[in-house]
Amino acid sequence: MYWGVVGVHLINLKKISLKRNSGINEKWIQEQISSDPSILGFGDLILKDIERNHRGAGRLDLLLQDPDSLKRYEVEIQLGKTDESHIIRTIEYWDNERKKYPQYDHCAVIIAEDITSRFFNVIQLFNGNIPIVAIQMNAYEVENTSGLALTFTKILDEFELGLIDEDEEVTEVVDRYYWENKGSKETVELTDNLLQLIKEIDPTFELKYNKYYIGLAKDGSADNFVSFKARKSYLIMRLKLEDSEDIQNELLESGLDLMDYNRRSGLQRIRLVKKDLVDNEEIIRRLMQMSYDYVHL
Repeated sequence: MYWGVVGVHLINLKKISLKRNSGINEKWIQEQISSDPSILGFGDLILKDIERNHRGAGRLDLLLQDPDSLKRYEVEIQLGKTDESHIIRTIEYWDNERKKYPQYDHCAVIIAEDITSRFFNVIQLFNGNIPIVAIQMNAYEVENTSGLALTFTKILDEFELGLIDEDEEVTEVVDRYYWENKGSKETVELTDNLLQLIKEIDPTFELKYNKYYIGLAKDGSADNFVSFKARKSYLIMRLKLEDSEDIQNELLESGLDLMDYNRRSGLQRIRLVKKDLVDNEEIIRRLMQMSYDYVHL
């Protein structure tokens, strides 16, 4: 008996060096990324700036931002191998941006064709104090076409601090009015409605307004198995959930507007609007109970 796949053609890809290709330069790479930042693997980022001028330090290749969080990515592109000057320049751009715009989280990103051992030696000197991501970029000629394929692979991921024990950090306390201005009165009212579902688990839970998120408190102590971030037209609900295929399948079938699941922190983000409290109240109630059980049992 013969087994095979009908109608599938295997395409031959030949790896090439972008640095040695006279028709390719960093500007061309910038254009490809800026037209679709999702190719870097960070999700649906938006382009904030290109060739951003830093007085006395040069120009930052790309500034990208997550539209649903206070996070920006300072991206530096290098054809060929990483070298010390590009590493320092990337860190310098990151440092300048975080000082100028402290209201955002910032992450340095270096993209190169060859991430050398020298790069890792330099980064180790900073002992995880600088959030930096290294992405290896590979280019391939496509057989029988003039096309070019690009791939981007994370070689070094960001070392994130404080995600799991965020509630144990010293956080700046704000008030309800702060979040009504940052988001809207309507989206903050959603947290009131969701709190009523949480009180079915334990009636002593209350909302706690922090600078970067709306959390929960029980008997005066933080207990953020669920937390919220208010936006102008929607609310982001963050639940601590087990990394389970069954849970993810249930979420996919729920009809809720899912965002990302961070395996490192165990946080599932969900975008909510007022209508969800009518259409999806039972699944929201169930997810909150699952989150509570996961953290407390």
